[in-house]
Amino acid sequence: MSNTITIVGGGLAGLSLGIGLRQRGVPVTVWEAGHYPRHRVCGEFISGEGQAALARLGLLDKLRAAGGRAALSAAFFSGPAALGARALPAAAVCISRLVLDAWLAREFERLGGTLLLGSRWTHPFGGGTVRASGRRAQPVADGWRLFGLKVHATGVALDADLEMHFLPAGYVGLCRLPGDEVNICGLFHSKTTVPGLARCWREWLGGTADSVLHARVASADFDEASFCSVAGLNLWPRHATRNQECCIGDSLACIPPVTGNGMSMAFESAELAVEPMAGFSAGDLTWDEARQQLAAACARRFAARLRWAGWLQRALFQAPARGALLRLAAHSDWLWRGIFTRTR
Repeated sequence: MSNTITIVGGGLAGLSLGIGLRQRGVPVTVWEAGHYPRHRVCGEFISGEGQAALARLGLLDKLRAAGGRAALSAAFFSGPAALGARALPAAAVCISRLVLDAWLAREFERLGGTLLLGSRWTHPFGGGTVRASGRRAQPVADGWRLFGLKVHATGVALDADLEMHFLPAGYVGLCRLPGDEVNICGLFHSKTTVPGLARCWREWLGGTADSVLHARVASADFDEASFCSVAGLNLWPRHATRNQECCIGDSLACIPPVTGNGMSMAFESAELAVEPMAGFSAGDLTWDEARQQLAAACARRFAARLRWAGWLQRALFQAPARGALLRLAAHSDWLWRGIFTRTR
């Protein structure tokens, strides 16, 4: 008799792992504290190896048919300065989490998985239990409080499929979604707690008065129901083999959002988990063996990527380094492609 795999968290990583295991006939139960559809703080941008992982799971073409939009170009802005649009080294896919999470949940249930909505896991993470419940909160990191904001809007004109706007307190990414919708998602840092984000999010996501971002969103029609926020972000690299639990997705590690690789890492870690979890379910591996195999595979896949991303994040949060890096990237195709490749 097969052992059931319990996945705590029904986000991108948890549902993708559940789908991969159900494709192999493994009994799976996913615990999810929330409900679908729902908005999440997310760049809604899938690039790099995440697309290959989705393709191997048989999901990429279905995802595109469900509402994914191709992204071919990126443009960068620092306050009032435009650094020009560049072709992405490889095409990406943009899709709303409101659509994506609900679609993955339906696919998981279609394959016979058990999905427990509105159910919060309160038990130990022992054998057969995978943590996919998202980030691990850290109120202060290196003296700073990191928080993210996201909202959808229409009536926003873009120069490229993806725009990154760098501001004194962080950065904001804009990406085209199907139709006239644009996802506006930002990461910010503050020395103190920022009260009332539900009231003042327009000021944070709207940029300074002289910025290109401010002009972009001045006449936007915001979907206020799509606004969401998250705080206590921890973006320091964490080596997978140091986890005592079996972790995938953001529970494993959060990569800085500027890389546009968080969604991809969720899908990649889920795919890496399928083989060892299936081996444990079949009785071919002990739980420690399965957990250690997954941790080693994630370390090989992500360790260098997280180091490069951490370096990039620190540079972009320091005005002199940010300015120099952006100027170099604007004129050096080698540097632009190198940064893109090493953070994916």
